[in-house]
Amino acid sequence: MSPLLTGRRKPAAPADPQPPAVQKTEAVQEAGWVGGWSTGTQANSTALLRWIVWGLIALGPLLGALAYLSVPTTSPAPAPKTAPSAPAASGGQGAAGFASLFVATYLSAGRGDEPKLAAYYPPAGNLQLDGVSGQRRGEQLTVVRLRQTDTSVWSVTVAARVTGATPPATPSTQPGASPSPAAAADAVRYFQVPVATAPGAGGATAYTALALPAEVAAPERAKTPDLVYGAMRPALPTDPRTQAVTSFLSAYLTKAGAELDRYLTPGTRLPAPSPAPYSGVAVDQLAVEGETGGEPVVSVPGDGTTLRLLVTLRATGQDGVRLPLTYALTLKARAGRWEIASLDGAPALTSPTPVPPASSAPGPAPTSTP
Repeated sequence: MSPLLTGRRKPAAPADPQPPAVQKTEAVQEAGWVGGWSTGTQANSTALLRWIVWGLIALGPLLGALAYLSVPTTSPAPAPKTAPSAPAASGGQGAAGFASLFVATYLSAGRGDEPKLAAYYPPAGNLQLDGVSGQRRGEQLTVVRLRQTDTSVWSVTVAARVTGATPPATPSTQPGASPSPAAAADAVRYFQVPVATAPGAGGATAYTALALPAEVAAPERAKTPDLVYGAMRPALPTDPRTQAVTSFLSAYLTKAGAELDRYLTPGTRLPAPSPAPYSGVAVDQLAVEGETGGEPVVSVPGDGTTLRLLVTLRATGQDGVRLPLTYALTLKARAGRWEIASLDGAPALTSPTPVPPASSAPGPAPTSTP
């Protein structure tokens, strides 16, 4: 029978079936879940992670600083100690002063003064001294040698003029005879003292003597080196050099520097003793650089010429006593006259030697009384 005749519609063909995977995905999406997470939760998690990352970036410098500060600090290893070489840095000057006080106490000590010596040398408390306390005295004490014998030990040689040691006696008139006891009593004598140093309270240095003073010979005298000046000769009033140094030294010593600048080269500054120590100056002799003898040259050379002089003079004090003085000066020619370029610290040597390091001896040895 024909379909048209029956009056019934032919059923539509079924749609193509979808693949199983697509069907499953759609079913899941319809349920509102993907991989077990809801879409709202996924969005919230993404936003949370984003805020955490930005927070870590913002807190990074602060966390780094906290980590740096939390590292325990360690003190650097102390530098190895080295034996000092300069007297001032290792207690040498203090040892020199300590030895001088010890020698002064030692020379004047007598019966009953053992505790005074023990303050410098503790075993001295067990001594039994002879003589009367204060009968002898040490005057003009001067350190003439200072040397380091160990890391913390100094050998100090002290010169002292000992008085009152021997009663006066009649001097001998025989040739070659020894000096009189009175002269020997006033002679300069030398005492060597070993001084040990150690750290004291409050960062100070402590001192102690390792033995009683030992009397030793005087230091050897150095040979006088050759100087650049010629022989000393009378200072002639007509010599322009005599005129220049006389005018300068008069203003320097008797006028407390008044009108001093007129005798100095331009740019030279030289303070004068004040108050003026003398009332008059007389230049006696000159020794001129490179001068071998003969009549002095009275003319002044061209501008800029320099010349070194050694000048001896007599300066009259306010009490009328004349005192001999010696000055080493450098002169410079300008505009037909000599001007003072400098007052030298020492006479010039013919062959200058290199300046040595600072000497460990604080001062020169005094001259012994014959």
